[in-house]
Parts: sequence; structure tokens; C-alpha cells
Amino acid sequence: MGDFIALERMVWFDSHIKSGQFPNATKLANHFEISTRTARRCIDFMRDRLCAPIEYNPSAKGYYYRDDAFELPHFQVSQEELLSILLARSLLSKTVGGQISRSIGKFSKKLFAEIKRMGFSEAKIERHFSAIYPGHSPTHPATFTKTVKAMLNSTLLSFTYESPGSNQITQRIAEPHHLQYYMASWVLTARCRLRGQWRKFFLARMANVKITNETFTLRPESEWQNLVDKTFGIFQGEIVRWVVLHFSPFRSRWIKNEIWHSKQQIEVLKDGSLKMRLPVTDFREIKMKILQYGADVSVIAPDELKEEIAQEIKKMASLYKI
Repeated sequence: MGDFIALERMVWFDSHIKSGQFPNATKLANHFEISTRTARRCIDFMRDRLCAPIEYNPSAKGYYYRDDAFELPHFQVSQEELLSILLARSLLSKTVGGQISRSIGKFSKKLFAEIKRMGFSEAKIERHFSAIYPGHSPTHPATFTKTVKAMLNSTLLSFTYESPGSNQITQRIAEPHHLQYYMASWVLTARCRLRGQWRKFFLARMANVKITNETFTLRPESEWQNLVDKTFGIFQGEIVRWVVLHFSPFRSRWIKNEIWHSKQQIEVLKDGSLKMRLPVTDFREIKMKILQYGADVSVIAPDELKEEIAQEIKKMASLYKI
């Protein structure tokens, strides 16, 4: 990223020279909020390493090119790399109120001046690609920005949190360690000072977010990594139970190509039906997943999950007076 930042400064300086604005070290420093010394090093690099024909005009108090034909070396980026950034902006834009979209948009416009030559355009990307996130809860841009800043700077984060389970709002102080993008929602793994335990917080349920002045010492990754992707779903725990599901021949045509968890095991049976085995520590999310397939799936194990599904079906039958 350091190289990109340096290149961004040089592109800005180059464009201002070519537009006849006679930029200097002070203007460069003010625009990028860097020291004048750093700005001078950037100008020296352009002159000494890139052989830019830079000259200083005392009367204009700025620089110009002796040779107007000079061009900065092209930024070596492949079509695939550029497309990846444009797609990231397009696909993630709705998850944090457009914050990611705007940031990547500024970045791409400053650095990838070759976009039109490569045949890409913002309009073309928007026309040919889209993303739909049914049921996701967008994160407020300020919440996302403050959470990221606190996490990267190892600073305590203060916020109120609304728990849909208990229907309560509590004040939290947390040590942010990991931000996870799960099912189009941002989830923070943090050490909660109130509970004295590791917790997961959906950013969409956080409010009154503030970065405190107190820093903390990062805890070993081994303490929290299992909370990220040890088993199926967002809810993690200590006791791992293997869930075995049986899908009908019809439904297995789709399921056989799906990945529910990195450790899942799939077996296609002779009649075309399918067995899936995957690790779970909490039944809440797997229950919703199973119920969405109706009679096309049955629980083989464990018995506790089979019983919970059966009870849910009884409640549904009662609800519809069956």
C-alpha cells in the first residue's frame, strides 16, 4: 500500500504540472496532509529516479516540465486486478452505506487512469454485475470506520449494543480483534470488558460508537480464532457436534455443489440422494437452514437436533391448524 500512496502523490503532482498550476512541495504536502520534507522527497524521486524534466519557476513559485511530452511510467496493473477492485466496490457498496464503494472509487480514479484504455468503465461494471443480499442489515458508515480504526490501532471501543434475543440495550467497552464479513453483514470479534469474555457483535446493532483514548494489548490469535470459522454458522462454541443430513435426490442436485463449511463431507448415494456431514456448535442457524428445504431434507444425527426440528414442525402445524 505504501507504493500506491507514493504513486497517488506523483499522479496528483504530474496532473497539476500538466494543467499549468505550478504545484510545489507546500501544495503537495497540504493536499495529502504530509510533511513538506516528505513532499520534497516525492518530487526528488520523480526527478532523480523517474527522470522527470522538472524545473522550478521562481516567479510562479512552482514546478513545470521542460519537456511537455513527458509521461509518468504506466502503473502495471492487469485487467483482472483492475476488475477485482471495481467488482469489490460494486458488490460491497450496500453493506456499509456506500462507504467502501466511495473509498475504492476514489482510489481507483486516482490510480487507474488506464481504465478506459482497458475497456472498463464504471457504467459498464454497474450494467454487467450486481449483488443481492436478502435480509442483510447494512452497517452505518461511521460505525464501520470507527470500528476499523480502533481495531487497527488497538484502541478500546465504546458503544451501545441491542440484543434481539434479550431485547435489551447495554453499554459495552470492547477490545476489537477481528472483523468478519458474514452473509453480507459485518461482525466484530472482540473481548467484552462488561462480560469478561469473547463476544461477537453485529455492527448493524451497534450505536453511539466511540473510539476511546485507552489502548490495549492484542491477545494471541489462538484465543479467538475458533470463534471465527471453527464450525458452521456465525455462532461458535467449545463443544463440537457433527450434524448429518440426508437430502432427497431432487434437492441433492443443488446441494452437491454447495459449500456450507470448509470441513463438510458429502456422499452421493446410489439413488441420487445425498448425505452431508458438517461440524456445528450451536443449533440455531443450522435449524433455520434445514427448515428452508422442507421435506427435501431430514436430520440423521444428532438426536437432539432431530428432536428440535420435530418440535418446530409441530409448532408450525399448530400454527396452520393442520
